[in-house]
Amino acid sequence: MSTSEIYKIISKTEWEAAAAAGVFKGASIDLADGYIHFSTAAQAAETAALHFANQEGLALVSVSTKELGDALKWEASRGGALFPHLYAALEMHHVARVDDLPVGPEGKHVFPDHVATAGVTQ
Repeated sequence: MSTSEIYKIISKTEWEAAAAAGVFKGASIDLADGYIHFSTAAQAAETAALHFANQEGLALVSVSTKELGDALKWEASRGGALFPHLYAALEMHHVARVDDLPVGPEGKHVFPDHVATAGVTQ
């Protein structure tokens, strides 16, 4: 499987700490599982709904897959769909952008246009 960008949903506080450190080693679930969980654009809305329902203060980190190499694995997860998992720390130079991920009036997260046009349905 291949896609040029993958997405990490994370609290702004956790992301700010990682950015200050210059590397993201993972959130608590990532550290427990041994890899950093990511979603594709098409998977991101469902990930937000299942794991971050009604949570404010989130960031959506867009990561370029171009130079992640063999550390990026596509593995079956929810419903057998292939999800991107990074078996390494995330270096900041792989981050394409970071956007706020607010909760909209209907209780769903509102994704930025660049993700919505890449496959997120809301």
